[in-house]
This record gives sequence, structure tokens and C-alpha cells, in this order.
Amino acid sequence: MKRLLIWMAAALLLCILAGCSVEKKGEKKQNDVEFTIVDEEEIPKEMAGVIEEQKREPFQITYGDKEYLYIGQGYGEQPTSGYSISVDSCYEAEHAIYIHTSLLGPGMEEEISENPTCPYVVVKVKWSEKHVVFES
Repeated sequence: MKRLLIWMAAALLLCILAGCSVEKKGEKKQNDVEFTIVDEEEIPKEMAGVIEEQKREPFQITYGDKEYLYIGQGYGEQPTSGYSISVDSCYEAEHAIYIHTSLLGPGMEEEISENPTCPYVVVKVKWSEKHVVFES
């Protein structure tokens, strides 16, 4: 009886494991999206207000005005000045726009203030109704 239970448990485990697979989510890149990094004073007021409220914590935000789509990503409060954000890629797939950013630490030659900062970046692309997928 014990052997039968062991064989049944092993068979069940094999069936469960056989049904599992690793699949990479995401879509095929169709084309690069041209973007412009937006200066702080050029961010739409509605978006700027939300960013101001949320910038101490990491955030991802989009805002559209039917002419442009603004995509923002913040990395939360950092202990010193000198941090920046790199936009590594921005591309379009069938169902979404993908944006990949990286937080860059202060450089050795920069003068660094010990005051905390909240780095973020906002990019502007042509209007699209597609979802935005943030990758970092």
C-alpha cells in the first residue's frame, strides 16, 4: 500500500512538472520610438503636480493630451545629489510601448551635496493609445 502511494505521488509530481514551462513575457519589437527628454518646466502641470506628490517613492506615470504621450519614471529619494537617469531604450511593439531606464549614481568628479534628491525623468513621444510597459 505504501509503495502504491509513493508511485502515485511521484506520478502526480511528474504530471505537475511536465505542465510547467518558462515563457518570456513581452512582445517583439516593431520599431524604435523617437522621444525627447522633457525639461522640468515643460512637463504638463497636471503631471508635474502628481510627480511632486509622489517623487519621494519610486513611481511610473503616463499622461497624454492627444498630441503627445508623456512617460515619467522616478526612482524615489536618493541619499545625495549627483544621480541621473538614462533612457536605455524606447520602442513600440504590437500592443504596447516599452521604455527601459537605469538609475546612474554620482560620478567621481562631480561635486556631491549630502542633501537627499529625488531623480526622475519624463520623456515625450507622439501620441499613442497603447499601454506603456516600464522596464528598469
